[in-house]
Amino acid sequence: MNARFGVASKGLGLYLRQIQDQTRFSYGSRFAIAMTENASQLRHETVNRTKTIVVKVGTNVLSTDDDQLDSVRIASLAEQLHGICATGRKLVLVSSGAIGAGMGLLGLKQRPKDLPHLQAAAATGQAHLIHIYDKALQPHGYHASQILLTANDFKQRSRYLNVRNTLRTLAEFPVIPIVNENDTVSTEEIKLGDNDRLAAMVAGLIQADLLVILSVVDGLLTGDPTDPNSRRLPLVEKFDDELLNLVGASKSSRGTGGMKTKLEAVHTATAVGVNVIIANGKRPDVLNEIMRGDDIGTLFLGEGDGVSAWKRWIGYTMPPKGRFVLDHGARRAVEQQGKSLLAAGIVRVEGEFPKGEVVSLVDEKTGEEFARGLSNYDSVAARTIAGQRKDEITRTIGTVPYDEVIHRDNLVVTSLTKS
Repeated sequence: MNARFGVASKGLGLYLRQIQDQTRFSYGSRFAIAMTENASQLRHETVNRTKTIVVKVGTNVLSTDDDQLDSVRIASLAEQLHGICATGRKLVLVSSGAIGAGMGLLGLKQRPKDLPHLQAAAATGQAHLIHIYDKALQPHGYHASQILLTANDFKQRSRYLNVRNTLRTLAEFPVIPIVNENDTVSTEEIKLGDNDRLAAMVAGLIQADLLVILSVVDGLLTGDPTDPNSRRLPLVEKFDDELLNLVGASKSSRGTGGMKTKLEAVHTATAVGVNVIIANGKRPDVLNEIMRGDDIGTLFLGEGDGVSAWKRWIGYTMPPKGRFVLDHGARRAVEQQGKSLLAAGIVRVEGEFPKGEVVSLVDEKTGEEFARGLSNYDSVAARTIAGQRKDEITRTIGTVPYDEVIHRDNLVVTSLTKS
């Protein structure tokens, strides 16, 4: 391990036990917690290298206790966003708050459970949200630019590129692009899920250097936020599945996600080389503190510097439509040797999907996903040829349109243990 990252632990469980014993540090593994001095140095390096930044603001950060938009906080955020843009950096804001704002305007006391009322709240609140942002940005010489997206805007390659081109063009003008899910038209089939995920996808889309997720917690903690013994982790060098064991599935009454969804978004972003900071958006000067390199929140280091835009889209944009369950030899060939996926290594095919869809590659024994790719065969044909060699496929279907079920150029290893 690089010494500049500080002290590493043998594993998260051991680290937590040592926290309780007041032991200062431990050694070993891929999961690293840096000492304050080294974390501070790394934060400054991360910020100094940042040229493009995505900021995600959660509903609870923007809302008052009575579900009204907090115009004072939005004005403060607008001033801090201006400060970032004044340094020459490019910035995109992913903002929740439309449904929360609509709830307040419509007099709803609880987040609606059914889709029509959610869409009504979003339609009412979105216009109000953008109006307040625009009003807050104008004194600094900016206008708010509204971009509403659904899953189809990421799933379809042409629309994906159109969104990227729009955001790049907006960077030429004195505007702040404000992205949100298009809740007024989203149905289960085209719903992204939450804005943490959306922010990670936008960060990958525009190849951002840094994603800042503003929530109402101080970062990733060693325990429940209500536990006085919980401690903030200042730095995570490499994402590890053990991180997910730190958090439960709880979420707020206003928002759609919790820390678990934030960590899933962190994994999506860091896997393609984006650094991520989770911090408390209720801090009055939070963005200025982050851009100064102050020790707040949790910094997660990006890992996938070599992931191309094409493979970023395949591996980290949309959920797969089906699954190929592979034997050990096929997994080793794909994950460790960079080979294409052949039909002989497929144990079974799960799900229904057309040719050209993103599918998940999973281990036969563990069920663990380790890669994703674009299938050259639809699910019916894939089931027909699964487990067969090329000569057997020829006897079965009479022709072999593709030697590979997934070509290595259209395949991305997503496992945390990738070589």
